[in-house]
Amino acid sequence: MGLRINETVPNFHAKTDQGEIDFHDFIGDSYTILFSHPKDFTPVCTTEFGAVAQLADEWEKRGVKVIGLSVDTAEEHVEWKKDIEKFAGAKANFPIIADDDLAVSKALDMLPAEAYLPDGRTAADSASVRVVFIFGPDKKLRLSMTYPMSVGRNFAEVLRALDGVMKTDGAPIATPANWVPGEDVIVATSLSTEHAKAKFGAVKEVFPYLRTTADPG
Repeated sequence: MGLRINETVPNFHAKTDQGEIDFHDFIGDSYTILFSHPKDFTPVCTTEFGAVAQLADEWEKRGVKVIGLSVDTAEEHVEWKKDIEKFAGAKANFPIIADDDLAVSKALDMLPAEAYLPDGRTAADSASVRVVFIFGPDKKLRLSMTYPMSVGRNFAEVLRALDGVMKTDGAPIATPANWVPGEDVIVATSLSTEHAKAKFGAVKEVFPYLRTTADPG
């Protein structure tokens, strides 16, 4: 069974292109995004990691850490980053985990248990490794997305989802479909309208169970 929402991510030690890490120590007290990929020097993955590099200012503004994972060696990651940076026109300053033995992919249940690395493999042999995980400062999973090999991830959506997670985490609100920061949010059903007005100010009642209020910051 894969990681479930609010489940603590198993800790692991891994080599990256920037040195060895303890994952829980890496997360520290920050929100952290893990982007995984099936192989270095592949087309979709290069464009995706390029998108992550281009969003460096957005991650920093939110105090969010990002880390990649690909099923190749740290030395290969160093060389691949040259292509990523050339494509993106931006520095790829985030670390990339070297999961050439599939240990992390299996620990986080991104692959079937019987997955292996044949000689001369292609990305198709580890195709399941295309996941986005967002972890909270408490090391618990807040959100996950899994994509097939043929569909590049929409990093505007990843950023939007991150904003929604950070906005609602521990607050009695939710975000509606297609929400972006600054738009109205939904009042949690656990909060009465009277209490919602006392807490947030004006509350619009669409239905008794669907009430909205201005984005609280």
